[in-house]
This record gives sequence, structure tokens and C-alpha cells, in this order.
Amino acid sequence: MTLEIIPFKTEYSQDFYNLNTEWLEKYFYVEPYDEKILSNPQKYIIDTGGFIFFIKNETKIIGTIALIDQSIYFELSKMAILPEYRGQKIGQKLIEYCINFAKQKKWKSITLYSHKKLVPAIKLI
Repeated sequence: MTLEIIPFKTEYSQDFYNLNTEWLEKYFYVEPYDEKILSNPQKYIIDTGGFIFFIKNETKIIGTIALIDQSIYFELSKMAILPEYRGQKIGQKLIEYCINFAKQKKWKSITLYSHKKLVPAIKLI
């Protein structure tokens, strides 16, 4: 497997939507807020100062993750991996990539929410 992590490109917007809605539909449900964000990641994540990354296996997008600018912190969010690639630590690679990206930006922390509670911020310095 040849994996490459790449930044957001408009041409991958549908992959972002499909990956995230598949995961949400399987484990939870797609809320109106999710539908809004996932349907227009350029407007609601990129244009507001956030970042989206994709992981490719050769030419196929197999996963995604976002860092959403919440004004006073960045939220690690919208991570999804194609079902047939789960269990191979691909999500871990995306998280490590985001942590290193945040360190390069000299951010002090990033925050992760779960469906149940706030997870403590990941301290970067």
C-alpha cells in the first residue's frame, strides 16, 4: 500500500462528504449541522481558516480529517476511513499528521470532541 496525505482540493469535496456520511450513518446519524458542513467544506471549513486533509492509496481517496477553526482553538474533526481500510492504523496516521501540522503552525493545542463528552485538548508544546 502506497499512502500519501494531501491537502484539500475542491475536486475531493464529494469524497469528504461520502466518507463522513457513511461513517455517521453507520454509527450515529447525519444531523442537519453535519449535512451543512459536509455539503460545502470549502465554505464552512476552508474559507473560515480551517484545514482538510485526505489520505490516498495510489489514486484512491481512502480517508479524511479536518482541523476546524473555532476562533479560540482548532478542533480535530470529521475523520473517516473507508470501511475496507479500517483497522490498519490509517486514522492514526492522519491524527499524527495533524498533530505535526499543528506543531509546525506553533499552535499550543488542538481539541477533540467525542459524541459523549469533551476530550481534553492535545497539548502540543
